[in-house]
Amino acid sequence: MNSLAIYAGPTALKRLKKEGFNAGQFKVLVGASGGPKWFVLLGLDRYLFGEFFADRKKDLLTVGSSVGAWRMCCLATKDPVRSIECLAHNYCHENYSKYPSIEEVTASAKTMLEKVLADNGKGEIANNSIFQTHVVAVRARGFGSSKSRILQAVHLGLSAVSNLFSRRTLGLFFERTIFTNMGDLSPWKNLNDISTKIFDLSAGNISDVMLSSGSIPFSLEGVRNISGANMGLYWDGGIVDYHFDWPFSETDGLVLYPHFSPQIIPGWFDKRLPWRKTNERFLDNVVLLAPTKEFISTLPGGKIPDRNDFVNYTYEERVRIWEEVISKSESLAAELKDLVNTEENLHLVRPISERDR
Repeated sequence: MNSLAIYAGPTALKRLKKEGFNAGQFKVLVGASGGPKWFVLLGLDRYLFGEFFADRKKDLLTVGSSVGAWRMCCLATKDPVRSIECLAHNYCHENYSKYPSIEEVTASAKTMLEKVLADNGKGEIANNSIFQTHVVAVRARGFGSSKSRILQAVHLGLSAVSNLFSRRTLGLFFERTIFTNMGDLSPWKNLNDISTKIFDLSAGNISDVMLSSGSIPFSLEGVRNISGANMGLYWDGGIVDYHFDWPFSETDGLVLYPHFSPQIIPGWFDKRLPWRKTNERFLDNVVLLAPTKEFISTLPGGKIPDRNDFVNYTYEERVRIWEEVISKSESLAAELKDLVNTEENLHLVRPISERDR
C-alpha cells in the first residue's frame, strides 16, 4: 500500500522525469487552510523543514492561509522542526470547557501562537531572506467590520450567497490581504481576481497577522486594526483562499504543495459547490503531495481529523486519535524521502489531471 500520492502538472512532470526530485527545483511552498486536517501532513512537514529544505541558500517563497500560514511561519524560524512540533503539540492538546465561548477559543489560540513564536520567532520570520513568507487574511468590507455579531453574520451570509454566482463577488465583501516580508518584490502583489492589498510582515504585527489568518468567524473573535495595514476587522484567509486558486504557473521554478487531499477547493464557501474548480492552467508547475485513499482508510474512523472532532469526541479520545494520525503521518515522509533518493520511484508520480480519479 502506498501512503503518498504525488501529482504533477505538465511542466513539473517533465522536469521531474528529466532531473529527478530535488529541493533546488522548487521556488514556492504552499500551505492550505484546513485546521486539524493538517495532522496527516505533519510527518511531511518534519521532513521538508528538517531535511529537504534544510541549509537552503536560495530563496523559497511560502504562502499560506489559516493553519497553512502558521506552518509556513514555523519554517521561517531558526529551528523550524521545534516550531512545527510545538504547533502540533499545542493544537492537538487544546482543551476547552464543555461549551467554549468565542473569547475562550481566541485566548487559547493566542497562547498557542505565542508558544510557537517563543522568544525570537517574530524577528526570525520577519527578517528571513531565504524563506520569504506570505500570510493571507481577509479584511471585512462595509458593515462586516461592525462590532455587532448579528451584522457580521448577515455580512457573511450575503457573501456566501453571492459566491454561489461568482467568486469575484467576494471582493464586494472582503479584501484579500497579503502580509509578506518581500514587500513590492512579491510576485502576487498584483492579484486581480479579488480585491487585494499587500502589506509588510514585521516583528511588530506578526502575532496579530497569524491570529487573523486563522480566525474562523464565530469560532474566534477576529483581529482589529493590524499594525501597518488598513483599519478594519480581519478574518481567516481561507474565506477567500481556502486551498488557493492562484497563478502559480507564472512563478519561476516548481511549486511544492503538501495537501491533505488531491482536491483543491478555491475558497471556504466553495466546499459544497462541486462546479467550482481551480484553474488547471495555474497548476502547470505544481507538484501536489497528498495521502492516498488507502492510507486514509487506516486512520481512526477511516478519515483524517477535522474540527468536528472537538464535538464528537471527549478530550482524551480526540488527543489519542490525533496522536495516532500524527504517528502514521511519518509514512508519507518516508515515501517522499525514498522518491528523493531513488529515481526508480519516479514512475509513482502521476499527471495532476488524474487527481480526481
